[in-house]
Amino acid sequence: MNNTQSHDLYGRVMLSIEGTSLSSKEKELISSPQVGGIILFTRNFVSRDQVNVLCDEIFSIKKNILIAVDQEGGRVQRFNKEFSKLPSMQMLGDYSIKNNNYEVCHDVGWLMSSELLASGIDISFAPVLDVDRETSSIIGDRAFSDDPILVSALAKKFIDGMNEAGMQATGKHFPGHGGIFEDSHVTEPLDNRNYENLFNKDMKPFIDLKDKLSAVMSAHITFPQVDDMSVGFSSKWLKDILRKEINFNGLVFSDDLSMKGSGDENFSIKSMKSIQAGCDMVLVCNDLDGAIEVVQFFEKENISLSKKISKMKKSKSPTWNDLISSEKRFEILEVLKSIGD
Repeated sequence: MNNTQSHDLYGRVMLSIEGTSLSSKEKELISSPQVGGIILFTRNFVSRDQVNVLCDEIFSIKKNILIAVDQEGGRVQRFNKEFSKLPSMQMLGDYSIKNNNYEVCHDVGWLMSSELLASGIDISFAPVLDVDRETSSIIGDRAFSDDPILVSALAKKFIDGMNEAGMQATGKHFPGHGGIFEDSHVTEPLDNRNYENLFNKDMKPFIDLKDKLSAVMSAHITFPQVDDMSVGFSSKWLKDILRKEINFNGLVFSDDLSMKGSGDENFSIKSMKSIQAGCDMVLVCNDLDGAIEVVQFFEKENISLSKKISKMKKSKSPTWNDLISSEKRFEILEVLKSIGD
């Protein structure tokens, strides 16, 4: 494996690593031109300083790579300890509506993003745009609301805060994961609603925010009344509906191809199906051998690199010392005390 591509060309595979620093096998893997992203999890986190060192270690191998994390808030917050404890988006949404103060969503988006940017991270996969309150076993309180109009309004403010901090936003999980109970991490869900129903409800936040989102992440769900392929493998969903009908011009991430919802085919087949359907970048998490399989397959097939991925890089790099001493952060933390976690 080598690393000879231009600094604005990114590989189309995002993978995870096993520990708090890089193994020699991981260093070799990351050096492949086909690797364009690393996603971190709680197992990769000991402290903010350690994460910063880890990010520096990754960037020392190549500059043209994204470092991502799921730092949504609530039960999906990978980094804790020195990082601010963020409320779930449902709690944030409920507070914003009750107090008629949507600006708090802007502030939390800014805070989440600023802390990550100051620690070397490029993006958090946020916000969740699913429309739900208690239908889905995996979404639930990760969603702002079960009203699509409110999801759009609250998420818009959250995205504005992310962008002000210097982070690009990724809406997930297109076209909506909130309408079914099943968890796509452990099963292959079917949602039997028709297109009109989806268009008027679950898809509305993605449509409303298409010009504010820099990326979307597809859902591992099959909607048989629309297409018999799961969304992440469906050119009808990603090319015809998302690109042509909705006119979304940003990046498309697959969801994790190691999830049960992506099916039982091998990683090479699933990754190629994702790319052919219209995904710009595929995620292979929590399976190093699977990631190696995909990277080697992409090398063999000479999968094209992407300039579009570079648009997801952070535009600001605040220092942690400046951030923790800022009056703005202190004021936001005071508000968070009244929201809970």
